Amino acid sequence: MSSVTRDPDGSGLLTSPEVADLLTAAVAHGGGRLVSWQLDHVDANPRRSTTATYTATVDWPFGRRTELLGASARAGGRSTSDENAVIFADGEREVAVWLYPRDPELPGLVRAAFADDVAELLTVHQVLSAPVLPGQVELEMIGYRPRRRAVLRATVTTAAGPETFFIKVLRERLFEPTVRRHQLLLAAGVPAPPIAAVTPDFLLVLRQLPGRPLAQAIFDPEPPCTAEQLIGVLDAMPVEVAALSRRNPWSDAVEQYATMVAAALPSLRPRLDWLTEQIRTGLAGIPLGTEPTHGDFHEGQLFVSATGVSGILDIDTIGPGRRADDLACLLAHLSSVQRMNAEQAARVSRLIRDWVPVFDTRVDPVELRLRAAAVAISLATGPYRGQEPAWEHETTMIIDAAERLIRSIG
Repeated sequence: MSSVTRDPDGSGLLTSPEVADLLTAAVAHGGGRLVSWQLDHVDANPRRSTTATYTATVDWPFGRRTELLGASARAGGRSTSDENAVIFADGEREVAVWLYPRDPELPGLVRAAFADDVAELLTVHQVLSAPVLPGQVELEMIGYRPRRRAVLRATVTTAAGPETFFIKVLRERLFEPTVRRHQLLLAAGVPAPPIAAVTPDFLLVLRQLPGRPLAQAIFDPEPPCTAEQLIGVLDAMPVEVAALSRRNPWSDAVEQYATMVAAALPSLRPRLDWLTEQIRTGLAGIPLGTEPTHGDFHEGQLFVSATGVSGILDIDTIGPGRRADDLACLLAHLSSVQRMNAEQAARVSRLIRDWVPVFDTRVDPVELRLRAAAVAISLATGPYRGQEPAWEHETTMIIDAAERLIRSIG
């Protein structure tokens, strides 16, 4: 049996010591010598494709550096965008390999990753009242999903104090739709991040929202906002949102996410089978919905101030759906927060107790819990994907949360 037949999506190769030969060849192709490497991140689409990144120590002619390497394998052979990377063969397998920031599907990342280039970008687009020098810019990577997206924080030192911007690095096909969505919400008065610049290499530069992240505020001694205020942000979305392209609800892909979790942690398969059956049968026959929705509504996407919700992030996913989808997404995230101490856990539990009864008056309580369980299963792919130190335990805890949601249905 060939290696491709045994390992169609390349997950076995890219997460095993066998990948060292490919990484060594890729570094040598660039003129360096691989000293050591460690698996950093895995995006697995069982039986279709796998993308992984690796933290590597590399000796270059100019000295030793820590680098981020990426690699992708596909069941159906290379894609067009794979050819933007370097293709290496491992027997019958072709693997696309690149050195960060030369992500084959995020061309703007090459510019967004360096302070000198960001300073020039901000100057050319007159984002500030005066030219920006490289020494004024401090960059921080906020998130990177290889071949999907990246977000960097750019803090600019000025005479009036620091100015903060967020640079979204997008794939070409998603860039214009994302810009249009920002413009639509801003025109309607929804507190999305103001646009500071758009670039031909698919960078969207956004100004900082007022307030602070709800993801921090959920641990405050007093509730940071009310359930009514959260729903109010969603209700403020203009009707035009419902005419945009639809992003299918998380529950539509619950079996795919369950397969991904079970592939990483096979002992959970019986529980996942039961959960997916409960969700599938419980939501059968419910229409997709035509309300304006955010599509990925949770505490990490919201800012709050003394007056309530002050902003909403990542509006790439807005479109038609059901209000239950958005509220379920928030419920799932709150039910799945990891690495809390006892005090933090108590405060999050209080928010759930306060907010969910209000959500239940707005949407069907059973639908809310079924959809929340489906979102939780999607979140359970995260610890393995991010190679968290205790990913097995964290994955199990998230599946525990999904099961509690299902069993809470009266």
